[in-house]
Amino acid sequence: MKIVILDGYTLNPGDLSWRGFEDLGEVSSYDRTSPQQLIERAQDADVLLTNKTTLNVKDIAALPKLKYIGVLATGTNVVDVDAAAKYGVAVTNVPGYGPDAVAQMVFAHILHHTQAVAPHHQAVMDGQWSRGEDFCFTLSPLQSLKGKVIGLVGYGDIGRQVADIARAFQMQVLVNSQKPKRDLPEGTTWCELDTLYHQADIISLHCPLTPATDKMINHQSLALMKSSALLINTARGGLINEPALAQALERGIIAAAGLDVLSTEPPSVNNPLLTASNVTITPHNAWATREARQNLMDIAVANLQGYLVGESVNRLC
Repeated sequence: MKIVILDGYTLNPGDLSWRGFEDLGEVSSYDRTSPQQLIERAQDADVLLTNKTTLNVKDIAALPKLKYIGVLATGTNVVDVDAAAKYGVAVTNVPGYGPDAVAQMVFAHILHHTQAVAPHHQAVMDGQWSRGEDFCFTLSPLQSLKGKVIGLVGYGDIGRQVADIARAFQMQVLVNSQKPKRDLPEGTTWCELDTLYHQADIISLHCPLTPATDKMINHQSLALMKSSALLINTARGGLINEPALAQALERGIIAAAGLDVLSTEPPSVNNPLLTASNVTITPHNAWATREARQNLMDIAVANLQGYLVGESVNRLC
């Protein structure tokens, strides 16, 4: 069995092993594959593994030997699943491999904006503390999380992890999800979305990108938020109308934003958020702790093992 990994660098830049797949067949691994290189590299493959390399109907139709596509991620928009089903190609994905890693990044952004560790470190390195007259100084007021209200839009595995951490900080948690949630832990309340926007000090997005949620953060929703609000997005960039958020930050409609995702990745140099005030942006790497990547690898191997013995493991078609 020939296994071709089309874009393995993101999952495994060299600190993990492909051994699990190598035990199942002959593996060819490429760091990246352009659309022009795809057919040549994949033409003899029984199995293709992809993270962000797209496989459309023309690609799948041009690969008659192909039997299985393993998406090395949760989102499957890179594969035409309907076309795969039409041509009898199985497709799997990897859900739930690192909710703790993403939740950790949520609080990395939150703590950056409430504690200002990096600016204070730089000020110390620049000599401001050494030249100071007092035993301490602050560049701007620091904020305690205790008693603050965090609003979670979406309450899946990641949202629940964020809620657990928030309660450890003695925060109040508001939750909005497609269906009302009951029997929530003490300190956690389900509410309508507009109520969440009005009441939350911190709003963190954990919902999928669908036609209903596309650009849900826009001029109207931003206007409902507190002027002191902090917006966090580690879900999908398309949830936010980026020019509207940039304008809201510049005008002080909300206080700050922490983003791990953008609508186009890598972003255009003209993306207005790259020059906006009071925003931190990380390059879609909340998921990418070594532990989470290893878990993703292990699940992807198990998916293929299951397929080979006739079991349906994380199978989409």
